[in-house]
Amino acid sequence: MKSKFLIFTLLTINLFSQRTLHERWNIELKKYVDEKGLVNYYNWSKELNGIDSYIEVLQKNHPKKYWSKNEIMSYWINAYNALTIKLILDNYPVNSIKDIDKPWSKKVIYYEFISYSLDQIEHDILRKMGDPRIHFAINCASISCPKLLNSAYLPYKIENQLENVTENFLNDSTKNIINENEIIISKIFFWFKKDFGTKSQIQEFIKKYSEKKLNNPKVKYLPYYWGLNGINKV
Repeated sequence: MKSKFLIFTLLTINLFSQRTLHERWNIELKKYVDEKGLVNYYNWSKELNGIDSYIEVLQKNHPKKYWSKNEIMSYWINAYNALTIKLILDNYPVNSIKDIDKPWSKKVIYYEFISYSLDQIEHDILRKMGDPRIHFAINCASISCPKLLNSAYLPYKIENQLENVTENFLNDSTKNIINENEIIISKIFFWFKKDFGTKSQIQEFIKKYSEKKLNNPKVKYLPYYWGLNGINKV
């Protein structure tokens, strides 16, 4: 009886915490990111309390063993995006994330016994969850990246969110050029081909989300533009 009560208590607490965990991040995104995914870094760099508070909340609420896959995935996607934005803001003004020294390998979040870099969050946590759609949810603060969603990822709707961002990215002609006999696609598919599979598997993935039909097309890759995804010019 006691064990059942404990489980019920933990689940109740977790339900409440999941509803509030990403609330601050959602507010920040609504305030500084437009519908196109462009970020007002200039204004955001002058008001860091909100994003700092959110990262502090993340550090105090490391994912637990009893969290669901959707809860864990939401946590780490939001964390990756917030920590990327914070990295830009701490170094603003910059023209590109690549202007920052080793942006993906430096430690950006700290817990009691462990710390993580952006690379570790992406490669050691998110990619290992086995869902290639995460590549269209995490944002590297660059023009060629999938756009930054201006709302937080949440466990109860992350499935729909991942479907939407994947479909939007693949049908964005500035990121992928899809034609029946030739596709010129984002280098994301090249860099992470292990996640998407063989050429035919990549084509099947694209078919699922593309508005255009494919006929065993040739595959080419677009240049990747690392310029900052900002509203304001530096």
